[in-house]
Amino acid sequence: MYEKRVLPNGVTLALERVEGVRSVSMGVWIRAGSRCELDGERGAAHFIEHMLFKGTASLTSAALAERMDALGAEFNACTSRDCTSYYVRCLDVRAREAAALLADMLTEPRFDAGDMDTERGVILDEIRMYDDMPDDAANELLVKSCFPGSLGLPVLGTRGSVAGMARETLLAFREREYVPGNIVLAAAGSFSEDDIAPLAAALAGLPARPAREPERCEYTPAVALERRDTEQNQLLLAFPGVTYEAERCTLGIMLSILGGSASSRLYRRLRDESGLCYDLECFDMTWADTGLVGVATALAPENERAAIAAICSELRRFLDEGPGEAELERARAQAESGIVLSLESTLARMRRMGQNELFLRRERGVAELLERCAAVTRGDVLELARRVFDFRRLSAAALGDPLDEEEYLGLRSL
Repeated sequence: MYEKRVLPNGVTLALERVEGVRSVSMGVWIRAGSRCELDGERGAAHFIEHMLFKGTASLTSAALAERMDALGAEFNACTSRDCTSYYVRCLDVRAREAAALLADMLTEPRFDAGDMDTERGVILDEIRMYDDMPDDAANELLVKSCFPGSLGLPVLGTRGSVAGMARETLLAFREREYVPGNIVLAAAGSFSEDDIAPLAAALAGLPARPAREPERCEYTPAVALERRDTEQNQLLLAFPGVTYEAERCTLGIMLSILGGSASSRLYRRLRDESGLCYDLECFDMTWADTGLVGVATALAPENERAAIAAICSELRRFLDEGPGEAELERARAQAESGIVLSLESTLARMRRMGQNELFLRRERGVAELLERCAAVTRGDVLELARRVFDFRRLSAAALGDPLDEEEYLGLRSL
């Protein structure tokens, strides 16, 4: 059963007790992602995430790690453009201890200068790691080009910004952005009120302060090319997407029909029929006020021109005809299965609640989602497709041995 509370200082609690499980997942979601960073703070949100695992006022980083392992718990965190989340998944008999440890990390972090210098090297290696992954590099290239403001800047920061990051900068960002109105505590699984009490009490003790709205960002059509010595070209064709508040069931079904499975249109056309690539997918990047929707693939450079022609041809055909009834039924079945199967994971339940309360200020329950999926019609999908796939606003990112820029720009006149 789902329960929502708002503490006097503005922290939101989203709680769901699940029968028949022995685990609990607890997460603290904070609307303090990389897009909230100001000049001189690039990479601060992610750096803070790392530092909260480097010890507390009473525990060194080694002692903190030992306590986590002694609980048999999985502690982790993630920083995105929109938010930062810290979570733990553990057995229900250790929930209270895990909640107390997570509370200590969040409210009493050490931010030791020596630990910060050590972690600086770790983050710089993380940046190098993702730079060495062509698909990640191409994604970053696309987002940076389509959103030239704060949203488009890299979540990890740059090598220069991380190398020069000061302790005072991290503390100032945390003080400004980690405020109660930006925080949701989500818990799902087998737990009691006493189990979550240490974490809820710690968050209830935060002083109430107004939350700052991040800079709004708008999509700008762009073509971004990067030459690299790679075996494959990374190709992304993108269009302006939707926000968290939009009709996401229709979007999910549309993308599933186009490129979400082995029976999807683009997969069959490019892989099964033409042998132009090994893998292909439709992607959806969603943020609070904007998004990106598109097609991504990796393929031999000599196949890129033919692949682009095939992708654009299939999208144009879809805009003319819309989906078939059998395609709609297959995509609806996939969407419904994904929704229901996620119920078997307390971690997935917790993530859904945390994101919904952080960005929608309400829970979208499973029954509501299934009802929405069942109600999606061919007309709904076609109407959304015609809004999204506006070739005049097409963007492209290509990494490897791309075509000339004029060829990508020419796609806007199709």
